[in-house]
This record gives sequence, C-alpha cells and structure tokens, in this order.
Amino acid sequence: MIKILFVCHGNICRSPMAEFVMKKMVRDLNKSADFEIASAATSTEEIGNPVYPPARRMLARHDIDCSGKTARQMTFADYNHYDYIVLMDQNNLRNLRWILPQDIYERETRDPHKISLLMDWAGKSRDVADPWYTGDFEATWCDVNEGCKAMLKALCK
Repeated sequence: MIKILFVCHGNICRSPMAEFVMKKMVRDLNKSADFEIASAATSTEEIGNPVYPPARRMLARHDIDCSGKTARQMTFADYNHYDYIVLMDQNNLRNLRWILPQDIYERETRDPHKISLLMDWAGKSRDVADPWYTGDFEATWCDVNEGCKAMLKALCK
C-alpha cells in the first residue's frame, strides 16, 4: 500500500483539495485498495475547521465530496507512517522544522527521502497557487490536478 499525506498551512484549501482529487483519481483507476491518502496542516490555526467553503464548492463542481473532513496538524508520527509527504509550497517545508526532529528536517531539506513539493511531480519548480490570498480557486484546482496526475502516473509505473 502506498501512503500519501498532502500538507499545506491550514489544511482547509490546498491539501484537502489534493487529498480528495487524488482519492478520486485512484478510485477511477480501481486502485483505492492500493492507496492510503490523507491531508494535514503545518499550523494549528484551523484545527477542527471544515474545508473552506470555496474549496468545497470547487470540489463539488467536479463531483468530489469532502464532507466530514476537518483540519488537523501533521505530527512526527505522520512522518513515520506515510511514504510520501507532499507539500503545497516552500513555506510548508520551512514550517516542518517545528514538527520534525532537527536531524530529520535537515536531512530532508538537503536530500529529500519522503518529502516533496506537489508541483515537482509535474516537473515544475513552483508552489501550488494559494487561493487563501488570491481567491483564485480555479488556478489551485488546475495545479492540484496537474500535480496529482503526474504523481499518480509516476507511482503506478
């Protein structure tokens, strides 16, 4: 089983979008049993809050249900549990220094083993568009889909 954790700052926009988009993609390939997919935050700001309404509406527009999802913070236990920790931006990577032991954080930032940025999977060295600041959930939707498709293609090889 391949275990993936998507991570953003608050776990109410980008990372839950990636979680539910990837879940739909693996379900469409009849590979749900082969994957465990979740999402989390690097901060505590939104813990317990549901997916942000515009993100929820964007998912619903594409027949993806995220009901019941509430924000939670990533833990060191998550680092040990998941095969892939997929971050939405460089700030999320910097924030991991408060979650991971220093030696692991330094190793992962120098020579990543489990940690990556979602857009790196698509061959693009940039952050996933952050709709919290731009209000552009369409751009985020496009980035998340592009990154998830590329990641799934690579993992299914």
